[in-house]
Amino acid sequence: MTANISEVLSRVPTGLLINGQWVDAQDGATFDVENPATGEVIATLASAGEADAMAALDAACAVQDEWAATSPRERSAILSRAFDLVQERAETFATLMTLEMGKPLAEARGEVTYGGEFLRWFAEEAVRDYGRSFPAPEGTLNMITRRKPVGPCLLITPWNFPLAMATRKVAPAVAAGCTMVLKAAKLTPLTAQYFAQTMIDAGLPAGVLNVVCGNSASAISGPVMADSRLRKVSFTGSTPVGKTLLKAAADNVLRTSMELGGNAPFIVFEDADIDQAVEGAMGAKMRNIGEACTAANRFIVHESVAEEFSKKFADKIAALNLGNGLEEGITCGPLVEKKAQDSIASFVDDAVEKGATVLVGGEKLEGAGYFYKPTVLTNVSPDMRVTQEEIFGPVAPIITFSEEDEALKIANDTEFGLASYVYTESIDRMFRVADGLEFGLMGANAGVISNAAAPFGGVKQSGMGREGGAEGIEEYTTVQYIGIRNAYANK
Repeated sequence: MTANISEVLSRVPTGLLINGQWVDAQDGATFDVENPATGEVIATLASAGEADAMAALDAACAVQDEWAATSPRERSAILSRAFDLVQERAETFATLMTLEMGKPLAEARGEVTYGGEFLRWFAEEAVRDYGRSFPAPEGTLNMITRRKPVGPCLLITPWNFPLAMATRKVAPAVAAGCTMVLKAAKLTPLTAQYFAQTMIDAGLPAGVLNVVCGNSASAISGPVMADSRLRKVSFTGSTPVGKTLLKAAADNVLRTSMELGGNAPFIVFEDADIDQAVEGAMGAKMRNIGEACTAANRFIVHESVAEEFSKKFADKIAALNLGNGLEEGITCGPLVEKKAQDSIASFVDDAVEKGATVLVGGEKLEGAGYFYKPTVLTNVSPDMRVTQEEIFGPVAPIITFSEEDEALKIANDTEFGLASYVYTESIDRMFRVADGLEFGLMGANAGVISNAAAPFGGVKQSGMGREGGAEGIEEYTTVQYIGIRNAYANK
């Protein structure tokens, strides 16, 4: 049963979180948050400007040394309490995500589980951030390495997974002993605001986490990144924006983590279990309405099974129930804004004009909200935009191939390299294809592979660095080496 919407919204702070206090923007500016299923304004929040962003950085810098000196056990305990609170508040978090982003409530509940796991995982990793001790090869030194917090961080999260993208960055920063300025996406700030309050309720000290959302992303990120006190920026979003941030980061030689765009191939070989592949395709394509950087973007299917796969996949897509994610039985929600709806329509129009066939879907849903019918396309060719660009929506183009090498060539023919998916019953082929794929992630007979315990990240223009896993905390630390003279050397 959905929680009372008015009551849920009343729990969300509407100000900026600076040094432990929710405050108005210094110039009084605000911005509205819209429900993409209805087009209605559901909240008005304070909009941060340059002065607010710098106040947030000041707060983070002021407590960095004190926070870094806290014990790993204390930081772990805060994250553990935060995990428990997220579970207790699961229905509020899920309702907020559905209200501001559009995903069906069942999926939003799934994100609460997924996002919460980063808090639990890094609560455990906080006390296992090991260094090393070893003798120099010459025997003249005893060598010690240890990890130290990198320092104040700017964390920039996207709109598509409002809770999980915040926990995936905040949790390892907390575990490592870093202070933060979090800038959530303007389209979906409510979940981040409520999560920040949850971290405070879990005992996170004032100033460790500061939150500044606003009308202008550059008004926040620009001055903060230009300040020499900032030591790291972590960004999840588009490749063009990531490149801009990397250029800005160069001036102060900032540590960077970039999780950028994707163009994921979903390869179905002739020996695949087709029913299993169709189920995996539904998860890889339609999770989060296709608005995910890991979403399958190109379905590369062997010609001998293409007809069977296409029909079964189209039947599954056609059975989705499109509508307001808060309503019972809805399995596919709206796109996040009208610009996204128009973008999806332009992808399909381009493909059809160039000869693609629409098996199902292929049009906007009339009425309120930003809905587009889930779509399957066949007769897709390389000159179509759906094969070249990240779709970020519920459109599945199917391309056929005849030989394994051809499938790999099609899959790798992109500047992106984040997620990939392979369906085959051959273990030898699975590893052979994994060697040939230029992607940071690969699902083998699995359409959903994200996990807090796994290192998430891409290659090529899909970014750098890893989030989650044992590698996740390393992104927020620096290595210090200490060489201690061996008094007994050469005796």
